[in-house]
Amino acid sequence: MTLETIAQRQRDFFETGATLDVAFRRDALRRLHKTILDCEPKINAALQADLNKSPTETFMCETGMTLSELSFVEKHLGRWAKDRRVLTPMAQFHARSFTVPQPYGVVLIMSPWNYPFMLCMEPLIGALAAGNCCVLKPSAYSPATSAVIREIVEACFPPEYVTAVEGGRQENQALLDQKFDYIFFTGGTAVGTEVMTKAARHLTPVTLELGGKSPCIVDRTAKLDLAAKRLAFGKLLNCGQTCVAPDYLLIQREVKEEFLAHLKKWMAAMYGQDPLDNDGYVRMVNEKHFRRVMGLIDPAKVVYGGRGDPETLRIQPTILDGVTPEDPVMQEEIFGPVLPVLTFDTVEEAERFVAQRPHPLALYLFSEDRAVQRHVLHHLSFGGGCVNDTIIHLATSRMGFGGVGQSGMGSYHGKRSFDTFSHRKSIVQKSTWMDLPFRYAPYTPLGSKLLRIFLK
Repeated sequence: MTLETIAQRQRDFFETGATLDVAFRRDALRRLHKTILDCEPKINAALQADLNKSPTETFMCETGMTLSELSFVEKHLGRWAKDRRVLTPMAQFHARSFTVPQPYGVVLIMSPWNYPFMLCMEPLIGALAAGNCCVLKPSAYSPATSAVIREIVEACFPPEYVTAVEGGRQENQALLDQKFDYIFFTGGTAVGTEVMTKAARHLTPVTLELGGKSPCIVDRTAKLDLAAKRLAFGKLLNCGQTCVAPDYLLIQREVKEEFLAHLKKWMAAMYGQDPLDNDGYVRMVNEKHFRRVMGLIDPAKVVYGGRGDPETLRIQPTILDGVTPEDPVMQEEIFGPVLPVLTFDTVEEAERFVAQRPHPLALYLFSEDRAVQRHVLHHLSFGGGCVNDTIIHLATSRMGFGGVGQSGMGSYHGKRSFDTFSHRKSIVQKSTWMDLPFRYAPYTPLGSKLLRIFLK
């Protein structure tokens, strides 16, 4: 079946109105919830095959977060899907004003390889909750997980409602040539630009979840040992292949050496003296990615780690000291377990460094100084982040997650997902028992005076 036929079949199904029923949507989410639970062993095996993720890390970062999102959306869907009453201005007396959430129709969800299950399922949850039909395009770089996603979708939904399309670049291009009512893309900035260009041909709205170089700022007031532990967690989760991973460290010069000693200690505590021998250590997704990340390591600046194993595609947690803004490792998102270290003398200097670069997807600040916290949060532009921790700001259904500027546009999670995949129509329902005359021509002095009373 051609991709054009798939899209048209979903459009035909959407036009039946079946997905407008909230009970239909809730039933779809419940089926998905049950099927994911039933397929958990297969999901674990797939993510181990694709990235060598352990079952614990898979549940913490993929399956568990997806199930949590499903539970949250199922619980609140009925309230979100209701018409929302708003106040009516006096100039429109007598009338009732309200907004109506409407699904877009047929949506395309394109997901990446680094968290291949969660980053496909969570947008799908929002799209289904809002009442859309969906075409899913998992990443070809995570083929085992892509196959499990297709199996889950086929077990849960008829193809005219939800379809998973496997394949690589050719299938991506062919899908983007179709007309969809909404496109949700998670991936790199270069491909995101291409997605937006293709979408513009049909004036299709998009959400782009991209990435960038997310800084971690540590000042002299930080609790250095705990900060190092939490930075190591965030940097090495999924072996650095996380869109919100701390990409580089900005550390106040006077505490750098002490902090790096703590950081090395925690990296070794979490993954062993040589993670290349740790069977539970996540690997790079493929040889191309392995070679790219290894190419960013300057041996002269390595103060910890630095080696990789091309047979297993593993790279040691690596710290680079004495890095300059001109170094290759500072020119692109690393997406691997390599941490460049740069220093600053004043917090204002660190702020300027971040402000002069593209807006990052995340920013992490370790400081006990409340004034510094407030200033950084309110003066720097970034998608989201944490104070005195890393990564965890995205692990909630009660806050939206998304980028700004080159790190993306739009957001999702929880109600934000429902809103992302809905168009909220504004409606005024006017009474017919009276009709104010002063809005009609010919206009009179009295009518003009009344208008000024109402419109002020």
